[in-house]
Amino acid sequence: MERHRSERAELDVLRRYWTGRQRFPAVIPNDAPAEVREMARVARVNICDIVVNSLTQALFVDGFRARDEESGDDVTVPVWSAWQANRMNKHQAGLHRATIAYGTGYTVVTPGDPVPVIRAVSPRMLTAVYGADPDWPRFALEKRPTAGDWRLYDDSAVYTLRMERDRFAVAAIDEHGLPYTPVVRYQDAQDLDLDDDAITEAPGRVGGAATTTIVCGQIAPLMTLQDQINLTSFSLKAAEWYSAFRQRWIVGWTPASDEIKMKAAASQMWTFDEVPDDVQLGEFAQTVLDGYLRSREASVKYAATLSQTPVHELVGELVNLSAEALAAAEAGKDRKVDERKTGFGESHEQTFQTVGALMGIEVPDDAQVIWRDTSARAFGAIVDGLGKLAQMLGIPPQELWDRVPGATQQDVRRWRAAAESGDLIAGLNSLMGQGGAGDGGSGAGADAGAQA
Repeated sequence: MERHRSERAELDVLRRYWTGRQRFPAVIPNDAPAEVREMARVARVNICDIVVNSLTQALFVDGFRARDEESGDDVTVPVWSAWQANRMNKHQAGLHRATIAYGTGYTVVTPGDPVPVIRAVSPRMLTAVYGADPDWPRFALEKRPTAGDWRLYDDSAVYTLRMERDRFAVAAIDEHGLPYTPVVRYQDAQDLDLDDDAITEAPGRVGGAATTTIVCGQIAPLMTLQDQINLTSFSLKAAEWYSAFRQRWIVGWTPASDEIKMKAAASQMWTFDEVPDDVQLGEFAQTVLDGYLRSREASVKYAATLSQTPVHELVGELVNLSAEALAAAEAGKDRKVDERKTGFGESHEQTFQTVGALMGIEVPDDAQVIWRDTSARAFGAIVDGLGKLAQMLGIPPQELWDRVPGATQQDVRRWRAAAESGDLIAGLNSLMGQGGAGDGGSGAGADAGAQA
């Protein structure tokens, strides 16, 4: 519980940055006027959410392939059916989004009827403790949605706990039948030194919570840049409010009342009873805002470089780009997505193996997750390349169907069934044609023999 509270404090800071609810810049005094605090509130230009969504929207699992090495049987259907029965086609986006944002996400696989239960869990709700085995935790503690309800997982059972007066009481014990803790960890990026990183700087207070450890993920490296962008945007709004418009001044004349002052300010022509030589009129030049705008744009572009996010997704500058130019602009992001497909894919396969173990099905280690192609390449170019693979390299076309952009596991399954049905009909027609020709030949020979 102590470890969970420590991690939750830091993850809550990341959560505020992710959702655009960072604390106001420290340069704003506590007794600042209401309009200053309102400007600080609206000046939060959140780029963290754009970076997280850019990666998440490029990661969708569309299928799974697995074949038993000993029997040769395809075990894809039952395991994939359990994935779909748990609505993981929808919930995988939340799993990927939490993993990318915080650096870690989890799936919990427990026995169920008729299929095992797969749940995606945020690291703010679950804390896993690992030992020598980096794949399976020793135990994990999960905070459930109902207040006071918790679950503890280990290598033998699932313990339903109830918090009563700051102490846990066991409400139920359910054995899961697995030799390991049924919690699978997803990591945004692997850092072998993360658990033993030397902190050279004193812990600071960022966003109202102390940060004492290094947190991976996409948001943590962008926190400083997010603060810079917010501060620049606040300065821009303050300049717009106080000095962006022209201000007039008068020396040698003071209005007798606020009514006369307002009337003079609204008049197109001003007249004074005093001696003209004693009255001077003038105006202050308006503040030029270009510097603030360029500074903010430079910070956003640097954030795009740091996060390998295409600049046009953060800045919005996209003018008549061809498919090839767009693909080149997103090359860095594609490499980043490919790295996460590899890491997330291994964790997904680990989840499928756990599901298979609960169903009595052995999922081999060479099972593969099929990812949806979301790159900016033209559809025609991809199909043309697949056609060349089939023609020039002799790869069976059926083995390339799951590489067609947008094709799901169900689509490929229907295509295979239609192709097999077509082959059976063609083979039956061929056999019937051969049989008819043979009967005709036999009949002709019989007639000839009878005539002889």
